[in-house]
Amino acid sequence: MEIEKLNRIKAVLAETGKQGKWLAKQLGKDPATVSKWCTNTIQPDLKTLAEIAELLDVNIRELLVNTK
Repeated sequence: MEIEKLNRIKAVLAETGKQGKWLAKQLGKDPATVSKWCTNTIQPDLKTLAEIAELLDVNIRELLVNTK
């Protein structure tokens, strides 16, 4: 069964030239947690997603997969 992709964190990190380790450090999270977000194994909560958007200087919508 294919994992449903809900976020684009990995793509936006690549687009902004940042790495998961950097994001983990900025958020005070375990790098393994960020890795799971990047592979869509788990999803960050909305508050964390907003923090990620601010750190990456992107609109929060850019971090989500468009459903329509």
